Amino acid sequence: MAAMAQCPFLSLDGVDGCGKTTQCRLLAEWLRSQGRQVVEVADPGGTAVGQVIRELLLGHREDIDVYCEALLFMASRAQLLAEAIRPALARGQVVISDRYLLANVVYQGHAGGLDVDELWRIGLWATRGLLPDLTLVLDVPIEHAARRRRGGTDRLERRGPDFQQRVRAGFLAEAQRRPDSIRVIDATGSVVDVQARIQAEVCRVLAAGARP
Repeated sequence: MAAMAQCPFLSLDGVDGCGKTTQCRLLAEWLRSQGRQVVEVADPGGTAVGQVIRELLLGHREDIDVYCEALLFMASRAQLLAEAIRPALARGQVVISDRYLLANVVYQGHAGGLDVDELWRIGLWATRGLLPDLTLVLDVPIEHAARRRRGGTDRLERRGPDFQQRVRAGFLAEAQRRPDSIRVIDATGSVVDVQARIQAEVCRVLAAGARP
């Protein structure tokens, strides 16, 4: 793998409505303005196979068993890794992922009741051990996030405030467990302010040198 300063793998995550998709786009624009080649991906999705799985996961109107749900996310991610993420890193490009394995751990583990450590283990197998150099969790109160959401809600967003509260708590818990790779960003400010905080964290990673 090339040096981290040349091709970091970054992911943004958080509760639905935290603003991560907008911030992913702005981060990519900023990095390109610095002369870097950037590949943006969405998890789940990002491939033909992944898009079918995404539509099933988020648009399906019937209940999906939480074990099935967790494994569908893993399957989409495995394909995304093979088709997009690993090739981009091999080409020396920065990868920015809108969600990644941490979301699986939080949504189906902390919020859904599955064993968190087991989800990490299965996730590392599915991704062949590739985790982001930096995951930024955009943290906002769930009431704040609900006001930001536009249009219709997907199947996970319809689970209500108690579920979303567990999701937020799960992200914060995992950030405490893995402070070297997961950082929490206060996302309650303006889009510009939040992006500045994100860029400061990314600059720290870019300056960190090669992967061990």
